[in-house]
Amino acid sequence: MRGVVTISTKEHYNDLMLYGNDSISYYSKSNVSIWMLLAFQAGLLNIGGFMACHRFVSHVTGFATFFGYEISQPDSSHAIGMLVVPLFFLMGAMLSGLLVDTRLRMHKKPKYYLTFGIIFFLILLVFVLGDTGRLGVFGQPLNSAGDYLLLVILCLVCGIQNGSITTVSKSVVRTTHLTGITTDLGIGLVRLMTTTHADEEMKNEKRSVLMRIGIITFFSSGSIAGGFAFHQLQFNGFFIPVLTSGLLFGLMIYFQLLKPKFLQN
Repeated sequence: MRGVVTISTKEHYNDLMLYGNDSISYYSKSNVSIWMLLAFQAGLLNIGGFMACHRFVSHVTGFATFFGYEISQPDSSHAIGMLVVPLFFLMGAMLSGLLVDTRLRMHKKPKYYLTFGIIFFLILLVFVLGDTGRLGVFGQPLNSAGDYLLLVILCLVCGIQNGSITTVSKSVVRTTHLTGITTDLGIGLVRLMTTTHADEEMKNEKRSVLMRIGIITFFSSGSIAGGFAFHQLQFNGFFIPVLTSGLLFGLMIYFQLLKPKFLQN
C-alpha cells in the first residue's frame, strides 16, 4: 500500500528529517511541521509568481498549457520561453538528486541543509531583485527579461523543494503542487470508506489522509495569505517566504551540523 510508514511509537532522532535521516516517512511532529511549512511556502511562491507576471511557477503543467496557447498566437515569441522556463524546474530536481538521492544511494546522509540553504538564498535573491526594481513592474503581463528571470528562479526553487521531499518520502509527500496529493487523497478516502477492519495498515492510511488534507490546506493557506500580502506589498511580499525558508535553513544547520557536534563533545 502506498502511504507513509510508521516504524515505532518512540521518537528517535534518527527517524527525523531534521537530523538528515535517509527517510522522512515517520509521522513525527517535526516531520509533519516541515511538510506543512513547505506546502505553505509553495502556495506563497505560486501566488507570488502569478500576481507578479501572470504565470504559475510550482508546477510544469501550466507552462505546457501556456506553450500551447502562445504557439497559436500571431506573435509566438513567448512560446519558446514557456518551454525554457520549466527546464529550470527540472534542473532544480536534478540538483536535489545530487544532494539527496545520490547520497542516499551511497548510503550517506542527505545534505538537507544545502538544499534548504540554496532555496533560502534564491528566494532572498528574488526579494532583493524585486525590491530594487530589477524584476520589472509587479503585476504587468509577461513581457520583460525581469519577468522571465523571476520565473526561472522560482521554478528552480520549486524543483529543488519538490525533488528533495519526493525523493526521501518515496514519492508519498509532495509540497509544490496538489495534483498528485489530491489523487492520493481520493484513493485513500475510498479505502477508508470501503474497509471495515481496523488494522495497522488502515491506521497508516488514516494518517496519510490527514497528511494530504494538511498539505492541501497549508498550500491553500499560503496562496490566500500571499494574495493579501502581494496585493499590498508587491515584490516585498516575497519577504514572507524568505522568513519561512530561512527558518527551515536555520533548523537544518542546527540539527544536521551543530547539534551532532555538541552531542559528540
